[in-house]
Amino acid sequence: MIKHWKCITLLLATSLPPSSAVAQSGLIRVIESSEERRAILEEQPAISFGVQRAPELTISINDAVRYQSIDGFGASLTDSSAWLLWSKLTEAQRKEALVQLFDSRKGIGLSMLRQPMGASDFALDDYSYDDMPAGQGDADLNHFSIQRDQRYIIPILKEILTINPQTKIMATPWSPPGWMKTSQSMIQGSLLPTAYQPLANYFVKFVRAYEQAGIPVFAITMQNEPLHVPNNYPGLNMTAIEQTVFLRDNLGPSFRDAGLKTKILIFDHNWDLITYPITVLSDARAADFADGIAIHCYGGSVTAQTELHDRFPEKPIWSTECSGGEWQKGNMLEQQARLLIDSIRNWSKGVILWNLALDQNHEPYLGGCNTCRGVVTVKHDVTPAQVIPTVDYTALAHASKFVQPGAVRVDSNSFGQGSLEDVAFRNPDGSLVLIVLNSGGATTTFNIAWNGKYASYSLRKQSVATFVWDGK
Repeated sequence: MIKHWKCITLLLATSLPPSSAVAQSGLIRVIESSEERRAILEEQPAISFGVQRAPELTISINDAVRYQSIDGFGASLTDSSAWLLWSKLTEAQRKEALVQLFDSRKGIGLSMLRQPMGASDFALDDYSYDDMPAGQGDADLNHFSIQRDQRYIIPILKEILTINPQTKIMATPWSPPGWMKTSQSMIQGSLLPTAYQPLANYFVKFVRAYEQAGIPVFAITMQNEPLHVPNNYPGLNMTAIEQTVFLRDNLGPSFRDAGLKTKILIFDHNWDLITYPITVLSDARAADFADGIAIHCYGGSVTAQTELHDRFPEKPIWSTECSGGEWQKGNMLEQQARLLIDSIRNWSKGVILWNLALDQNHEPYLGGCNTCRGVVTVKHDVTPAQVIPTVDYTALAHASKFVQPGAVRVDSNSFGQGSLEDVAFRNPDGSLVLIVLNSGGATTTFNIAWNGKYASYSLRKQSVATFVWDGK
């Protein structure tokens, strides 16, 4: 793997020509990565379309058939990630790291962030925006404040938005303030009946406070993993019926009355629990306030997303959390590339991994996962500290650098796991992008068929390649 950002800067800035250079020459750019060869985003010799079709598998692209639009790809600026970037790097290192992550020309062009509202499992301490002494409440939210986020989270978000103004920010609480809950703590418990409207007002105050700080909030979800109640970091048990009532009677009307344009997404839990969003969206009045569905990858099959799309085609889907970690065995690039491909083929408008940055010990964290992997590793046990890209960086880059926000997925056939897996897009500028994973055990030669023409390419085993050409 590349060991530090200086190498990445050289790779992205000098090895990858602008898309227009290939478009003008009528060629197809090819960018390939392989975990086995320790190769990241290697520009390969361009290929071209012709009339001859090799006697091999054919991936056919039909950009006249279009599916969902794409918001982008990204990760979560958890409290832990922001603290590492702010306190363990020099200002110059941090700015360079953010450019490499969010600038589409100099870096990989991430354009989505999931922002915890208060503490998650990856935070330095347990906090909300309205903490009160034990036994006291604040139903009028007189003590609400985002001051803690002003230390380093909001400054970093501002730097990111300066680099990439198209970045969309989703926000999610792991727990409301403890005084709103049966446990009277950020840990465990459920929402008190008297706290439904105060929690709705809490969301309104959060969105307004972030907007006043210069951070527009694209969407919120009501609760991270509402059916998972951890015992050592913030969480909340919120049943599907409770979420339905909260959305229908409190949060939806509060956003409407406040004139907020921020989207409200439901669910935010795993593929194998989709009876939950089905229950919420089966209530017509609640469904009117639901702008879409957030979903995680930690249980079940990605095809659950297509089940939800088929039932509720007017409700878009975003994949909002999927962490890599030490539990993964085998070729991790293959696994992470498949996650992106399958999520998009099953109707995701965006794919957001988990921590943007963790350190060499997978820290800091409050509880829960102690082997999770960040998109980058901030290695601060050496001097100077290093920012090391992980396999998640590479997988994201194959989509985020080349698929522009506002692109649409277009039709392509795929041969499935153990062969060629792929997904295709049409960008707003008219360019076409095809991402192909060869998950087979040998180099595979295949055709790309488009507009009555064919191009042939041989992709090494367990490698991923992105193809870009002018589709005008």
